[in-house]
Amino acid sequence: MHLQAQVLALLQKPNGVSNWLLERYAQPHHVRSDKALYAYVGELKSEHLRKAGGLHSVAYDNKIHVVRNALGLHTRRSVVQGGRLNAKHEIRIASMFKFVPEAFLRMIVVHELAHLREVEHDKAFYALCCHMEPNYHQFELEVRIYLSHLEAGGARLWHNA
Repeated sequence: MHLQAQVLALLQKPNGVSNWLLERYAQPHHVRSDKALYAYVGELKSEHLRKAGGLHSVAYDNKIHVVRNALGLHTRRSVVQGGRLNAKHEIRIASMFKFVPEAFLRMIVVHELAHLREVEHDKAFYALCCHMEPNYHQFELEVRIYLSHLEAGGARLWHNA
């Protein structure tokens, strides 16, 4: 309850969330293109999930509405290739995350990569997320605070960087 009160106070204070986040994260990441995002995700995957299925595609998606839907999406399609059934994995990240701190992008990517091994959002899923990114829960909280700021009519931060 104490944390909720702190976040509410930040949201109610003029520029409270903006100032707090900009103090923590002055600059956005530089992963702007789908090609760069694919490479970024691939590096994290090869570091933590070498034996997991391959990624067919990774891209930013401007059709994902982050406040109402999701931050990113992981899809798994089964494809028949020469009598064998193969899984094709795709990761889509909401386009608004082109202009956020690297910690926010990393949290979303780690979350979607964890779905390569764990389908459900259960204890094993979050343990894997924390294995790939020890600060996963802190970054997720900060992303949610930022999204609450946007939903309350606050300005996007880092968008003109």
